[in-house]
Amino acid sequence: MKPILLKNAKIVNEGSIYESDVLLKGNHIDRIDKNITADNADVIDFNGDYLLPGVIDDQVHFREPGLTNKGTIETESRAALAGGITTFMEQPNTNPQTTTIEKLEAKFAVASASSYANYSFLFGGTNDNLEELKKLDKKSCSGVKLFLGSSTGNMLVDDEKVLEQIFLNTEMVISTHCEDEGTIRRNLEKYKERYGDDIPIGYHPVIRSEEACYLSSSKAIALAKKTGARLHVFHLSTGKETDLFRNDIPLKEKKITSEVCIHHLWFSDEDYAKKGTLIKWNPAVKTANDRAQLWEALLDDRIDVIATDHAPHTIEEKQNPYTKAPSGGPLVQHALNAMLQKHMEGVLPLEKVVQKMCHNPAMLFDVEKRGFIREGYYADLVQAELNSKWEVKKDNIFYKCGWSPFEGVTFENNLKRTFVNGHLAYANGEFSNKKNAQRLTFDR
Repeated sequence: MKPILLKNAKIVNEGSIYESDVLLKGNHIDRIDKNITADNADVIDFNGDYLLPGVIDDQVHFREPGLTNKGTIETESRAALAGGITTFMEQPNTNPQTTTIEKLEAKFAVASASSYANYSFLFGGTNDNLEELKKLDKKSCSGVKLFLGSSTGNMLVDDEKVLEQIFLNTEMVISTHCEDEGTIRRNLEKYKERYGDDIPIGYHPVIRSEEACYLSSSKAIALAKKTGARLHVFHLSTGKETDLFRNDIPLKEKKITSEVCIHHLWFSDEDYAKKGTLIKWNPAVKTANDRAQLWEALLDDRIDVIATDHAPHTIEEKQNPYTKAPSGGPLVQHALNAMLQKHMEGVLPLEKVVQKMCHNPAMLFDVEKRGFIREGYYADLVQAELNSKWEVKKDNIFYKCGWSPFEGVTFENNLKRTFVNGHLAYANGEFSNKKNAQRLTFDR
């Protein structure tokens, strides 16, 4: 590839914002300095726009194999580029589920041919695949995913003896979906008796309640402390859970970490009346007070990562009655825009956006040479223009499912360019036909 010289950029990296030029050669960042000259390079003048590391999204569901009417690795990774996400870690509840080494490598084969963004996959733990889990190569797989509450696909791990053995037998990060299944089932039966299948969507956070979340999260944390396992709790949704996590030690010393997703930071139960099942997620979007406490924990570093839990369904599926409408929604294209919007509203410092969406996922999962703007690192980069208004509409949505919970929202920031391994993969609404993505490697 011809070198690319980025001029007059405001770099946001490792807690600082500063003006510099950046020279890209091949797949990597070659030089970061002021007044770089390179006779043979293509020059892109940022004119003071911000240069961010590419976002690393540690939790997506791209639906391939088996659920490709909703999305594919190709379509959703392409949409991710428009949202500044250059790297994703995909979840195991596909069809078939990613619960054997063979199925895991089959996913990698698909991604190597079709993905626009860098990729890895989490291996799904079940009640009966411990021996297979022990065979995982910790340098080439992002980690293990456990569903401690049922979600899309039946991968519930509810055998406590097996659960403890999984915690004892992997050095990799164990990421968990934490909702207590017994509590949810009791709550659901109560409301089904009253309403049948057509339960009003406003009861979703009552059914998938604070109690269900806290009971499961606290149990997983207790097990991690007992076994010494490396635990990452996905998608916190309640204020109560935030008190389970520490902020008195740096991330690299934490054995137990947490994340929050875009929808739990943006929406609250007040939005069900307008959005209905389009904002039906597991765990549920909860109260405005929960949202405020999640923001507080994110800002004071009890919460370490912002992710999407991108999980597309067709609009027809989402329009079903409550018990038949699936949980999940598409988010990768608009996640960074949403957090930059919160920055512009004075809620979230720009340095924190980069810390929580780029640096911390890279550190937490030991991703090699990504997540930072450093010489010698892979050139996964995003150009962000602030004070540039645009509205989310059907005709500018890139998800295969064709809809977004952000439709009608006007963002005051625009992601102009996305580079993947030094290649200009997305620019001003247009995608390169060349796929320059790589399989992630891990420094473990």
